[in-house]
Amino acid sequence: MSTTEQINATGRRKSSVARVYLKKGEGKVVVNGKDYKEYFPQNHVQISVIAPFEIIEAMNIYDVKVNVAGGGYKGQAEAVRMGISRCLVQLNEDFRKPLKEQKFLTRDSREVERKKYGKPKARKSFQFSKR
Repeated sequence: MSTTEQINATGRRKSSVARVYLKKGEGKVVVNGKDYKEYFPQNHVQISVIAPFEIIEAMNIYDVKVNVAGGGYKGQAEAVRMGISRCLVQLNEDFRKPLKEQKFLTRDSREVERKKYGKPKARKSFQFSKR
């Protein structure tokens, strides 16, 4: 892999879409122009973002640049995690098995169900009164 070569992949979760660019470097993770620790201040979300590197034991080897849009912080973090995992698999096919066991390569397709008319939420009904 040359110094300028970079790999890109897409990760999705709920309504979030993350475009991830991975290249050799010293382990910087930049999300929408900010460091990932600044962009995702919650500790459990930060752990989720860098989890793929911890599983394949490749901390501080690759630089990651991410553009992420849509959804909330958790959906965005999981979209970034999926994008990073896909980049790593493109880089080395041996990483597929450990990442797949953790379900980092599986698209979690659960979305919010739409609200129906005549109901306050998707399935909740108004209180029933017989008289």
